[in-house]
Amino acid sequence: MPRVTLGTSALEISRLALGGNVFGWTASEEASYDILDAYVAAGGNAIDLADSYPHWAPGCFGGESEEIVGHWMRERGNRSDVVLCTKVGKFPGNQGLSRSQIMAGIDGSLRRLQTDYIDLYYCHADDLETPLEETLRALGELVSAGKVRAIAASNYSADRLSEALRIADEIGLPRFSAVQPQYSLVVRDEFEGPLQDVCEREGLACLPYWPLAAGFLTGKYDAAPSGARSDTVSQFQTPRNEATLDVVRAVADRHGVAPATVALAWLLTRSTVAAPIASASRVEQLPALVASTNLELTDQDLADLDAVSG
Repeated sequence: MPRVTLGTSALEISRLALGGNVFGWTASEEASYDILDAYVAAGGNAIDLADSYPHWAPGCFGGESEEIVGHWMRERGNRSDVVLCTKVGKFPGNQGLSRSQIMAGIDGSLRRLQTDYIDLYYCHADDLETPLEETLRALGELVSAGKVRAIAASNYSADRLSEALRIADEIGLPRFSAVQPQYSLVVRDEFEGPLQDVCEREGLACLPYWPLAAGFLTGKYDAAPSGARSDTVSQFQTPRNEATLDVVRAVADRHGVAPATVALAWLLTRSTVAAPIASASRVEQLPALVASTNLELTDQDLADLDAVSG
């Protein structure tokens, strides 16, 4: 699997990041181990988590996904081979980005992950109640202490991201080196435009979440999806998006690959995208995701996809 330097950081990541939000939810601990092993065997090294995952699942309270990955790394003895990405700000009972919330968040994540540092530490969502300077100073403390190697922002607007970068430069604090917005063939406007412009201007990498629109772009869901993701998938089932999926399927047929492979490969052609974050609940789903990192879409493929989704 190809790798790329992540934005302005010193981190080198594979061009597909593995989403860990399903660990402890739709993937049991045993299945999660199998998925993680297969991902690493395919050349992947970036695992995306959050301290709150998967708090929405029945019987879960947040932190279960981190615990599974922590156990897996301990058993495999491979911590130094993994680029570990996690987030702070949405853990139930510790929501926000004040200094105290960040310090409590990092301590919990390090304990669950059984490590003494996080490679990429995200602010999970902007906190308008806490001054950006307070958040950035707290993150700077973590970097200085060696608990965090690089910092990033998820779900920030272009204006707030620019302001955070300005404050960091003025005070001499670590800067965000990456962003994590929702971005896919069926949701383009949340990244393309001002946010993408900031990333291009400042050298930030984009790691899109929901690059398959919660599974919609895999093409496996019919008109009435069922299962754990049914409510999420149904929001994408619009006539426009169905038309986009039809073109994704046509391009996939031309290459003899799965629709998911095409949807991810399209993202990898986009400016500033370092690695889409895709999850798998079964190890059998992983090959189609990995294949995207080596699929070369033609000019005609890209024109067809842009025409229907742009």
